[in-house]
Amino acid sequence: MKTIKTFPFVPTNIDVQQITPNRARISAYPFETGYAITLAHPIRRLLMSSSVGYSVVGIKIDGVTHEFDSIRGVTEDVSLFIINLRKLQFKIKDPEETNVVVNYSFLGEKILLGSDLKTDKVDIINPNVYIATINDDTKLDFSLIINKGIGYVSSEDIRDTILDTFIPVDAYFTPVKKIVYEIENVLVKDDPTFEKVIFDIETDGRISAIDAFKYAISIMYKQMSIFNQELNILDGSDKSIEQEPNEAKILFQKIETLNLSARCSNCFDKIGLKYIGELVLMEENDLKNIKNLGKRSYDEIAEKLKEIGYQVGEKLPNNIKELLYKKFNKQS
Repeated sequence: MKTIKTFPFVPTNIDVQQITPNRARISAYPFETGYAITLAHPIRRLLMSSSVGYSVVGIKIDGVTHEFDSIRGVTEDVSLFIINLRKLQFKIKDPEETNVVVNYSFLGEKILLGSDLKTDKVDIINPNVYIATINDDTKLDFSLIINKGIGYVSSEDIRDTILDTFIPVDAYFTPVKKIVYEIENVLVKDDPTFEKVIFDIETDGRISAIDAFKYAISIMYKQMSIFNQELNILDGSDKSIEQEPNEAKILFQKIETLNLSARCSNCFDKIGLKYIGELVLMEENDLKNIKNLGKRSYDEIAEKLKEIGYQVGEKLPNNIKELLYKKFNKQS
C-alpha cells in the first residue's frame, strides 16, 4: 500500500564483490522505483569518460620524419609500429607526475615486446604485447611522451601541445574495458517495487575496478557541488544527528552486532527487521507478539539492549525518533 511521504526512501545496503583484480560487481539497494536507473546511467557514463589512465601522446624515432615513413632495419613501418605501441598499457610510477618522456635504445637483433619498455619511470601492465622485429645490424632509438588523462584525445588536438620533433598519437586514456548495469526488483516490507542496481566493472589493470568506481562517484559529487555555492542545497539528512552522534551511530548498526541467538535472528529475518534502531522503536507488546519469539528470546533481547543502554519500548527523544522513522521509512 502506498503511503504519503515527504522524502524518498534512502538505500541502506551496498555489496562489493571483487571477482578478479580487474573486475568487480557493486550493488546498492533498495531504491524507490525509478531512482536506480536515475543514478546508474550517469555513473556508467562517468566511469567510461572520466576514469584516469595513461597513454602515449607522442613518439620520436631517430631517422624518421613522419608517420608514413619506414624504419631502417625494422620489419614494421612507422604506422604499424605506432599501432603496436598503442596496444601497450602504460602506467606512470610516480602518482604526482602527469607527463613523462621516456628514451629507449636497442642494438642488434631483437623481438621487441612490451616488457622491454618498462623503466624506472613507467610500468607496463601487458608486457607480452609484440611491438616490432629489429634486425641484427640495426640500432633503434626512439622516445615516447606518456601522459596521464581521461577519455580520448585525437592526434590533431595533441599536435600543438608537443614538440615538432615528435609525431602526435591518438590518445586513449580510459582504463575501463567494460561497465554494464542491471536493475532488479527487491522486496521491502511486502512492497516488491523497490529496486537494486548491480554494476559489473572491468578495467585493463592500470586501475582496479573498485578504485575506478570510487573515482567516478567522487567526480559526480564534485560536479554537483557547484549548485551548493549559491543555493545552499540541503543534503536531505536530519541535522539532529549532529546533536546525538553516539546514539544515532548505535541505532543505525545492524542487529547482528548484538550477537543474538539463531532463534532471535531468524524471527527478525522473517519480518524484515535489520537495524537496532528498528528494534528500539518497537513497543513491548509488539516485540512479545513476534511469531515464534518466546519468553526466553524476549529476555535475551532485553538483556542485550540493556548492555548498550536501552530498554524495550524506550521513549526516545523526538528528534532521534523522527530521524529513525525517516531512515527506516516508517510512519510515526
